Amino acid sequence: MRKIFVMGGTGFVGRHVCEKLVRQGWHVTVPTRRLNNAKAVQHLPGLTVQELDVHQPLALAQAIAGHDAVVNLVAILHGSQAAFEKAHIALPASLAQACQTAGVKQVVHISALGVDASNPQAAPSNYLRSKGLGEQALAQAGLNLTILRPSVIFGAEDQFLNLFAKLQKVFPVMPLAGADACFQPVWVQDVASAVVQALHQPTSPLPQHKVYELAGPDTYTLRELVQLAAKCSNRTGRTRPVIPLPLWVGRVQAFVMECAPGQPLMSRDNLDSMKVPNIATGKLPDLQSLGINATALEPVARGYLARHH
Repeated sequence: MRKIFVMGGTGFVGRHVCEKLVRQGWHVTVPTRRLNNAKAVQHLPGLTVQELDVHQPLALAQAIAGHDAVVNLVAILHGSQAAFEKAHIALPASLAQACQTAGVKQVVHISALGVDASNPQAAPSNYLRSKGLGEQALAQAGLNLTILRPSVIFGAEDQFLNLFAKLQKVFPVMPLAGADACFQPVWVQDVASAVVQALHQPTSPLPQHKVYELAGPDTYTLRELVQLAAKCSNRTGRTRPVIPLPLWVGRVQAFVMECAPGQPLMSRDNLDSMKVPNIATGKLPDLQSLGINATALEPVARGYLARHH
């Protein structure tokens, strides 16, 4: 029985990854800073929840010892430059060192479409820069490394289409920054399947480094996704008018959202990330290369948005 250490296993994507892994008959260890955060996965057979701060290098090395592979799903969308560097650069670097110390050779790492690991400093946002530097840290560690770069991920528990559906219940019009930004949304189940397929790939005594782009079959602008969320979430199919905002107005709006309590709906760094099209380049292997047929967004989204809203 293979033993898999899943960092970020309590999150949106992580829960689906853990479910698929235990169905494979593998033993899964999920670290979490607070046991209460793992309620969604702790009932799964063959899964162990371990209270651990993965940002502590020595504790991380001790925790992954004895595992056959590590999956890293830890990521943030909002925060300061320091927060992005901690989550996306320092943690992958610490993981690389921990794997070398513990003798773990196989790592599957979730990154993002739009990342250019050959020149990460040229990226327009903290998110994309830090993701690229994190890829570099792992790629230099001599591992059997698989990097998966998904587009925006949709699914029943997402904070993307569900958010747009909720907002359109409240506002008579939708003022929208970055309305023409392009995305190629990918279903969370397809991303989870890609993680499992990557773990199935044979390892080599020599370091390997593979990168896959995970994207759905269709491309949408942000405006179209907002309208689709409205159409799928109400019986009449009516949508609120979308009012595209000039860039400077959008940045003011994002700044105000950053200052509000809790997680912001939009940040200036999000707007900067949207300067890079969130679509597959076609130059790298894709879901099909992993034996997965990409799932279309609308039939899936219609099902869960209609139920939830």
